[in-house]
Parts: sequence; C-alpha cells; structure tokens
Amino acid sequence: MKIRASQIKRTTRETDILLKLNINGTGVSKIDTGIPFFDHMLELFSKHSLMDLTIKAKGDLVVDYHHTVEDVGLVLGEALNKALGDRKRIVRYGWSLLPMDEALSRVAIDLGGRHYLVYAIASRKRKIRDFDAGILKHFFRSFSEKAGMNLHIAQLYGEDVHHVYESVFKGVAKALRYACETDPRVKGVPSSKGVI
Repeated sequence: MKIRASQIKRTTRETDILLKLNINGTGVSKIDTGIPFFDHMLELFSKHSLMDLTIKAKGDLVVDYHHTVEDVGLVLGEALNKALGDRKRIVRYGWSLLPMDEALSRVAIDLGGRHYLVYAIASRKRKIRDFDAGILKHFFRSFSEKAGMNLHIAQLYGEDVHHVYESVFKGVAKALRYACETDPRVKGVPSSKGVI
C-alpha cells in the first residue's frame, strides 16, 4: 500500500503548529491545541476518518481562540493535500448522513482540487463553555481551501450544541474517509479532464 502521510510545521507570530497526518492509518490521535472542546472534535475526526493525526499547537489563546482554530485548519488542509499527492486512483467523492442523538448532519465532499465551502448550521446555539462554535466555520473554510476540497456541510437539526458539532465533525470524517479511498479500477486521476 502506498504511503500517504505528511508532516507540516507552521510558525507565525500568532501560532506555532506541528501536524502529522497518515491517511492510511487506524484513527489514532494525539491532539493538543490548548482548547479542550476543539481537541475533542479533532480526536473524533481522526477516529472516524481512520486517519492517524498528531497535532501540537501553541497559540495566542489569551487573545482569542480564533487564530489557533483557523491555523489548525490551514495546516490540516495542507497536510491532507500533501498526503494525497497526485490523487491518482482516489474515489474523489464522499458523503455521509451522520446522527448524534437528536442532531443530524449531512456532508458531501469532492477532492477534485477546487476548493469551496458551503456551511449551513441549523442550530443557533454556539457556546460550549467558553468556546464559541461560530469560529468553526473559519476552520472548515481554511481546511477546504488548503486541501483543494469542495466541502458541503448541512447541519440539519439538533438541540444540544455539543451533539450538533459532534455530528458535523464525525460527518466530515466519514465523508472524507470514503473520498480518500483508492480504487484499483480508477486509471490515473478520477477526472474526465485527465488532471486534478
């Protein structure tokens, strides 16, 4: 099996991030961003995508969580893009309908190289302790941009804000797991243009 793994280091005046990703993993993770709820979501992402993921992030959390959340999205997207390489033989598309108790999310992904984010969260509740889940839109925008991924997230309903975002992260993980799969019947890249 071809190794599909990468390591990215990114340092700015706002954040210092080291991220390791293995697409062909088993869902093992070691996450430390300094933001407990965000760590939990990223652990779920790793577990349900079956991607091994290590993240060590230091950010200006005394200012805001925004820089760390957004920059982790940038680095994760860059790592995924690098690990996918030429994207030959990938299935390319993935989707999921993911329940978490009373919450339900629908996710669709295209790894065709063109980034776009459609993000619709039905729940108006955003606070989880001191974490404003509204900044997760920036995470997914950065992730999709750097990964070269068309990402559609429709969080359909749910009451518990934790369940709402858990269904989103698990839904993205499941859809991405399928989109990253390889199929020996696919010759070259999965595009009628011949390039991605």
